[in-house]
Amino acid sequence: MTPRNVPANNDNEEKENKVSPLVKENEIAQLNRLLGAVMKYLSDDEQEEIDIEYLLENTEGLRDWWNTYRELDRKRVEEEIKKSLVNLSLDELETIREQIRNKEK
Repeated sequence: MTPRNVPANNDNEEKENKVSPLVKENEIAQLNRLLGAVMKYLSDDEQEEIDIEYLLENTEGLRDWWNTYRELDRKRVEEEIKKSLVNLSLDELETIREQIRNKEK
């Protein structure tokens, strides 16, 4: 099972095959900047509460990165669910179908 905080291997492999080294360096620099800004905020002793919305609003590019990451994670979860369906019993599948129908209402 793929850890939840890592995009599916296919996503990483496809990106690596299409991306130039310069783009990778820029992406790493951007991720380092985002991580640095988040860690600086989290390590601030004056912060009593962690305000995620504040971080997303005040760290340039973080919201876009987060949205992209969540979409990749969504695709990974969808694939994981599809693969696991073959192992479920008919009762389990019917339960899932009922949950989906209730969600659509």
